[in-house]
Amino acid sequence: MSDLITLPNWLKFVDDEYLSTFIKEGGSSIKFAVAANDMKKFLHQEIRGLCQKLDYQFIELDAATIRVHMPQDIFFEMAGQIDWRLLARRLVVQIASEEEYTVESIDPSASSNIFKTIAGANNISARFFLNAIRPQIERRVFKDPNMARDFRVGMTHLCINQDADDEEEYAAQPILDWLRDPKTPIGSTRPFAIYTKVNRTTARYFIRSTLHWVRIAGYSGTVILLDNSRVTRAKNPKDGYKYYTRAMTMDHYELLRELVDDIDQLDGTLLIVVTDDEFLNEDNGRRDRGYGIYQALRTRVMNDVHDKEIVNPVASLVRLS
Repeated sequence: MSDLITLPNWLKFVDDEYLSTFIKEGGSSIKFAVAANDMKKFLHQEIRGLCQKLDYQFIELDAATIRVHMPQDIFFEMAGQIDWRLLARRLVVQIASEEEYTVESIDPSASSNIFKTIAGANNISARFFLNAIRPQIERRVFKDPNMARDFRVGMTHLCINQDADDEEEYAAQPILDWLRDPKTPIGSTRPFAIYTKVNRTTARYFIRSTLHWVRIAGYSGTVILLDNSRVTRAKNPKDGYKYYTRAMTMDHYELLRELVDDIDQLDGTLLIVVTDDEFLNEDNGRRDRGYGIYQALRTRVMNDVHDKEIVNPVASLVRLS
């Protein structure tokens, strides 16, 4: 039998069974898609298009350019693709709407100082508006137990600080630097009561907090497209991109296994791992890089039960044609 499914058919199932329903309702899932190199560009374009249509935060990760076996590198790459101030403005507009302020014509992506914009539309002062909704910001953000303590402190400051259009003059700029740059000294965020550095130990909590925060800010959820085909290369091509030793590849597979096991702890997230045929190599030799070198992941991904004639499009792993 053939275990191949055409890319258009698979994308339709991803849309119908996940993005338009399950993920939008807060569920999360991880899918592994084996695809040829000439197919990846189209896959990326189509997934990005679905995210734009359905209002998802879209994030691309590539094992060729970042260390995908290091959770902190994954977080910082995610953080670099997220408009954190926009997320804060979206929440402010959402709260204002719930409090029955006029916000129909207000686009959070078009205004840096959202307080002035909403206040002007309602003939009140920005200070009055901030004071009026501050309790809701504290309740929805600062007191949310689903986010790490320092993360929610940072998001609270981003919501409240809407004081400059230019990021160079932005009062909460140290928080943005802390989120995006691993070299940012933690001392720069102490005035904001943020004391935790994002590292290999803490990154998982910040990734989980980020995925939750995206939903709080009003997006349907987050779609992460992770191309990990680079980790399956046994020989170093020495082409300037990342190379993974066998130990690094196993660390990456362990990270994926942890994500599979903890998927219920994520909020509104679809992680699509795009890989190549070598990923399906079940051998465990010294130069092998397929999931056979890490059985804990293999047993979670492989399809133990399948139809003899029909490919299951919602299986954990599919091969695209």
